[in-house]
Amino acid sequence: MRTLKLAVFAAALMALAACSSGSKFRSYNGPEVTRIIVQKSDRMMYLMHHDKVLRSFDIGLGFAPEGDKLREGDGKTPEGNYFINRRNPNSQFHLSVGINYPASHDRAEAARAGVSPGGDIFIHGRPKKYRNGIRDWTAGCIAVTDREVELIYAMVKNGTPITINP
Repeated sequence: MRTLKLAVFAAALMALAACSSGSKFRSYNGPEVTRIIVQKSDRMMYLMHHDKVLRSFDIGLGFAPEGDKLREGDGKTPEGNYFINRRNPNSQFHLSVGINYPASHDRAEAARAGVSPGGDIFIHGRPKKYRNGIRDWTAGCIAVTDREVELIYAMVKNGTPITINP
């Protein structure tokens, strides 16, 4: 009898382990994220369903967070209206969701200044080497925890507008 109980207990543990496979890909069946709002000064990002906040996240920004991004390598996170245009399931930052920077107005501004606007701006996770308490460390991206980017990756679809405020 004891052997049977142990076998049943072991089978239950294996079933639980299979359910929590450790996959970084989550599913989401809640209200649609209709827009994302980033408040750089508050280091906050909000996933919105119309006027209702679905989720909020503390964020990290570029290593020079004040002001709008103008050129490649300036360490600034862009400001303005963009949209989510791609996703990277194999990101070096766990998962990442791409922002369509540079938009045409960013390219025009950089051209007037005679510089490259840069690119590859994402919302992404935080690798171990940046889990040391430094908040603003990216090259201009928006950073959250790995677990948070898993949720964002599941909730946010391509085409979702994102407003990044100063």
